[in-house]
Amino acid sequence: MIEFDNVSLSFGKRIILDKMSFRAEFYEKIAVLGGSGEGKTTLLKLILGLLNPDSGRILIDGRDITVLSESEMRESRMKFSIVFQEGALFDSMNVYENVAFSLREYSALPEEEIEAQVRELLAKLDLEHAIYHMPEELSGGMQRRVAIARSLSGCKPLMMLYDEATTGLDPLTADNICQLINELAAGESPQRLGFIIVTHKVTDAVKVADRYMYLRQGKIAFDGDLSALKLTADPELAKFVEELHYCIS
Repeated sequence: MIEFDNVSLSFGKRIILDKMSFRAEFYEKIAVLGGSGEGKTTLLKLILGLLNPDSGRILIDGRDITVLSESEMRESRMKFSIVFQEGALFDSMNVYENVAFSLREYSALPEEEIEAQVRELLAKLDLEHAIYHMPEELSGGMQRRVAIARSLSGCKPLMMLYDEATTGLDPLTADNICQLINELAAGESPQRLGFIIVTHKVTDAVKVADRYMYLRQGKIAFDGDLSALKLTADPELAKFVEELHYCIS
């Protein structure tokens, strides 16, 4: 379980999170919505311990990660895999090398086993044909798929974290990424691989998520399911999600 307990964070005089509290199970399918600069990506960085809050506690499986040393954080981080907005692939490495990187860095597996695991992942994500391509030879959608493969290669996460996974993609490619996210999160809770997806594209969020959180001025202005989201009486949130009434029955 993830638990934020009165978490606050500011950058200078700018308040990012203001005494934020929520709980989330690893198997949940959560979309974090909100405008630019509302702390969505910051939320993911706090979960991973890449940032520390100014005050409050962040508990992962009941352990307060805000007091852990960097070496102690590794065990907590292994519960998650993150896919960054731009994929963040290594430009100098081909697809195979990108996906193999974590296995080579963090395991003692022989190269034959690494190759077998990489090829299995690439086949699962329909990327075998691009195994020796360089990142610049890939479309935006393929780069995101390779980034997902790489995020899965280093560990067996309990939850995926997606930072603007469909931003900058054409509608068809974005829909394919949403389908992949759903495939990876298939199954029944609590066994399934859950996720938190940060996005400002509400139409993509509803293709994958069961729970929606809307951030505004450092607080959670909404936390609920799709039915409640569509019926919100909050004027700002209603404006944010108004396109749902035209594209989602």
